[in-house]
Amino acid sequence: MNFLSRIAVAAVALVPWIAAAQGTYPNRPVKVIVSTVPGPLDAFARIIAEKLQAQLKQPFVIENKAGAGGNIAAEMVAKSPADGYTLLFAIDTTFTVNPALYKKLAFDPVKDFVTISVPVTYGQMLTVHPSVPANSVAELVALSKQKQLSYGSGGNGSPSHLVSAFFIATSGANMTHIPYKGTGQSVIDALGGRLDMLFAVTTGVLPHVKDGKLRALAVSSSQRSPLAPEVPTIAESGYPGFDVQFAYALMAPAGTPDEIVQLLSRELQKAMGQPDTQEKNRIADYVPTGLDPKQSAAWLAAARQRWTTVIQQNGIAAD
Repeated sequence: MNFLSRIAVAAVALVPWIAAAQGTYPNRPVKVIVSTVPGPLDAFARIIAEKLQAQLKQPFVIENKAGAGGNIAAEMVAKSPADGYTLLFAIDTTFTVNPALYKKLAFDPVKDFVTISVPVTYGQMLTVHPSVPANSVAELVALSKQKQLSYGSGGNGSPSHLVSAFFIATSGANMTHIPYKGTGQSVIDALGGRLDMLFAVTTGVLPHVKDGKLRALAVSSSQRSPLAPEVPTIAESGYPGFDVQFAYALMAPAGTPDEIVQLLSRELQKAMGQPDTQEKNRIADYVPTGLDPKQSAAWLAAARQRWTTVIQQNGIAAD
């Protein structure tokens, strides 16, 4: 047998071994870094981790690494081995907002990561204090041109700030921004009448709307929220095409084998399809996307382009 023949035989012999090696993932615990403290993202990540653990027969262990808008967790995962055993669950803003919001990042949001999934999106609800004489988006915009109104947010560059800035730019409303250190405090001041308008996640303000302490005028997403189907979208309220949604993203270090990325994507979609997961998502006002890794990466790229424009046009910088 000549040299080339021996190489060919050896290559054929390796095929089953390679296939078997690929099929063993995961063969040890998988660490899932969550970029926030316990809260909505953490709760969602734990639901998915529990499902993946049951489906793939290995522990998926959650570890919270909050701080700097998700940058600390992202840097940690970016510098981890690209073997599928360290993953990142983050709010999409780490990859769509932070590149323009922060002067310098310790990671490249595109080159240092591969996208596994953008599994769900969620909108925000536009609310006003009952003392504000506006029962629709049109009335609110008209009022803002007659008197100075204020709006709150969870801080400069936070989702509530960004959707508000985009709404103001789209509608031509005239409002003053009052940033807070977290959305919770802004909700408190909105309830106290110290703010005129506030965008916040639907589940965070809907109980107050039902109690009559806030008035809901619209939601930012393209579809009405199933939790409040009576509340119109901003698009329906005179601004066709208005559609602002945020999302969660499951990421892995760049260089992670595509077969692992595809496997995790398929298993995540399987987890999303289970009835108890669907019900939990409905209660949380999450909209499943069904996006594969390539489509998820495209979603992040489009959002990054939009928010870069909004941030630059409004001169927004991190606190």
